[in-house]
Amino acid sequence: MRKIDFWNIFKAFFKIGAILLGGGYVIIPIMKQELVEKRNWLTDDEVFDYYSVSQCLPGIIAINMSILVGYKLSKTKGMLASVFGMALSPFVSIVIVASFLTKIMNLPFIDCFLGGVNLSVIILIYLTLKEMWKKSIVDLFSFFWFVLILSLTIIKVNPALLIIGSILLGLAIQKNKGARNV
Repeated sequence: MRKIDFWNIFKAFFKIGAILLGGGYVIIPIMKQELVEKRNWLTDDEVFDYYSVSQCLPGIIAINMSILVGYKLSKTKGMLASVFGMALSPFVSIVIVASFLTKIMNLPFIDCFLGGVNLSVIILIYLTLKEMWKKSIVDLFSFFWFVLILSLTIIKVNPALLIIGSILLGLAIQKNKGARNV
């Protein structure tokens, strides 16, 4: 794969960071549009894989994804460009909004605006769930595992234990497939 230059990576991630409302859960449709469909830098599977890994790492999902994707695109320079681009636009927005937030919070327009943002976030989360479902639930066993994990979260089993258990199961399945192929 060819390396993409620092400036193009920065611009792409600055744009993603600027329109990423609602946190890491809505990043898949935005990254797919910008990095898969528009720029052809990644595949759908890569976006999904980076999202899955980013979910398991400590920290902000969007920053974790930008680190992984940036490194893939252009090693350390790509990682720096993507993280800086992803973080800069929300930082600037927060500084600007914070400077006059107390003055505008009581305006009816702002309440309506935030209600609209909330609705758009719900739709983006739905799109992410739909995409993750298609990529994750591929057979009866994966559906069974999904139902089991969902049930355990409902009865308040520690999510960290469920993630570790799922990782171990995935490793065991992969090892079993490797043993059969030998």
